[in-house]
Amino acid sequence: MNFADNLWNESPQSWNAHGLSWEFTYSDLTAKRTITAPGFKLDIKITDTTKFTSPHLWLEAWAKKNKSRLPSQNSEAVTLELELFPSPKPPPETVEVEVVTDELTEEEERDRLFLERKVERAFYEAGRALRELRDRRLYRSTHKTFEEYCSDRFGFKRRHPYQLIDAANVVDNLIACAPTEESKMCANGAQNEMSPNGAQEKSSTIGAHEKTRTIGAQKEMVANGAQILPTSERQVRPLTKLEPEQQREAWTKAVESAGGKVPSGRIVSDVVQRIRERTRVPNPYRVGEVCQLIAKDDPELRGKGGCWCIVSEVHEFSCTVNTWEGEFTVRLSNLKSLEFSEEECQEMKVLCHRLHRLYSEEMEGTARAVVEIFGKLSRPELNSFEEKLLEFLEAQKY
Repeated sequence: MNFADNLWNESPQSWNAHGLSWEFTYSDLTAKRTITAPGFKLDIKITDTTKFTSPHLWLEAWAKKNKSRLPSQNSEAVTLELELFPSPKPPPETVEVEVVTDELTEEEERDRLFLERKVERAFYEAGRALRELRDRRLYRSTHKTFEEYCSDRFGFKRRHPYQLIDAANVVDNLIACAPTEESKMCANGAQNEMSPNGAQEKSSTIGAHEKTRTIGAQKEMVANGAQILPTSERQVRPLTKLEPEQQREAWTKAVESAGGKVPSGRIVSDVVQRIRERTRVPNPYRVGEVCQLIAKDDPELRGKGGCWCIVSEVHEFSCTVNTWEGEFTVRLSNLKSLEFSEEECQEMKVLCHRLHRLYSEEMEGTARAVVEIFGKLSRPELNSFEEKLLEFLEAQKY
């Protein structure tokens, strides 16, 4: 039996450990999980199934805390009778050992797991919401830019909303590579919050409508088998530097390094660094070079595919570029050199400055369309008509 697999729903299971024969049973009717041995009856809380991937590993953790109750490794005994009374009084045949705590009701257990999932999903939900607010420009009735909106409405610094959006994109990528089945395990190895007959649980202490909607959304975060999904933006941040396939590879290795649990940001960062060193290639671009933007799957470049830009900073795996619309940091895969000469690059730099000074979100529609056309020129010079048109727009002070 491979105890590395998740075995919480397989019953019965039997194995020998610590001089005893143990048996695990699970009741579909009561959802109760129990491990028994001669002299022992151990009831397992639902929350423990989120910490251990099998009854065998749960027992090992319990045994470390209760060594004195177990027979010596050198003992030939195959059963255990706890001598709670000294001789000459005869000991009882068996004594049931049960972990006694302030137990939660089944409804409280469901509420706890539900709320824990909400906490773990907070960064992911925020990133998805911010992405939609930005892509649909739902801030335009009160603010000129997305950054100003996020600062005023949420108190975010300029980069933070983009970090959350990037993190949500990575989680979407991790989810996309695994089927979403209700019988699989959720993030952290926790089971879907579904009743035994498959109906969605509703709580009197938590709004039924909200809970039903959120549990439905949780299916998106279900991973395949023992795969675990991130629970914070810090864990995901290092993955944003990689291509989608490398993100999945890095996350899988990070989970393995963490012993099958959610890895820390440091572990993820170490794995990403090893992958980047393995695939390290020099940045081929230089400051001042004119390139064409390739949007691909980068939402920040939506609508900018085909525009030219000028490299202002060269990083190890990305470049900061200037366009007529503003400054962006893009991956190397989102750039294509236009192979202009130094003199042509200088001419394009001047044109970029003129267009950037001219552009504003309040521009009249026709004027804005003209500027966008200039922003997609594939040649380094304007013809006489284009030059006169640009001068006319500058004279109007749009």
